[in-house]
Amino acid sequence: MAKNTNPESLVPSPEPRGFVKRRDMLRAITAVPAAALIPLSTIRAAEGMVMPTPSPRPSPAAAQAVSTYKRQALNDHEWKTIQVLSDLIIPADDRSGSATQAGVPEFMDDWLAFKGGKLLAEIRGGLTWLDMECNRLFRHDFLDCSAAQQKEVLDRIAYPRTAAPEDANAVAFFNELRSLVVSGFFSSKMGIQDLPYLGNTMVADWQGCPPEVLAKLGLKPDGSKS
Repeated sequence: MAKNTNPESLVPSPEPRGFVKRRDMLRAITAVPAAALIPLSTIRAAEGMVMPTPSPRPSPAAAQAVSTYKRQALNDHEWKTIQVLSDLIIPADDRSGSATQAGVPEFMDDWLAFKGGKLLAEIRGGLTWLDMECNRLFRHDFLDCSAAQQKEVLDRIAYPRTAAPEDANAVAFFNELRSLVVSGFFSSKMGIQDLPYLGNTMVADWQGCPPEVLAKLGLKPDGSKS
């Protein structure tokens, strides 16, 4: 995961991946079934963020699935903004593709259509805030800003502990968005392979829990406390 010596910065570092360090993702994912398509609780902002890097081309099957998806909640502008934000949070690296290649925007649109109400209003409100703030500072919507300008605005809301009080609503929006992106990615086929997730696998003969695991948990082979 991306690691930066300055926790206030979103400057790219030599290590891949984005906002959330892999060990933090693992802690969050192990709290729920890997296939559960539900938003995770807010995940602590990590030490750095990398901007999107050129992504490997998705497989024909993945490209077809994306091209045939019919949006239910997001309009064109919101959809494009979500795609950019998703890939800023989880860009492609040498292990796997980006959030958009994993189908995260589709997951988010489907979930927002299902939940509606407060969650949809919060995400829409946050996207509107991004555009308004970028227009105030740079006279462009977020999508049309340079990478450095986008980074400048996101720096303000990516780290709750250091954010200004007047940005509190935008911070809450970004926390929710980040949770949705991480949840969508690590419940996708690509994300499960990226972990790698070792469950949901057929075994010819169940030998029980490995002794070293039982020992670490302080259990006997029968499941009782040692």
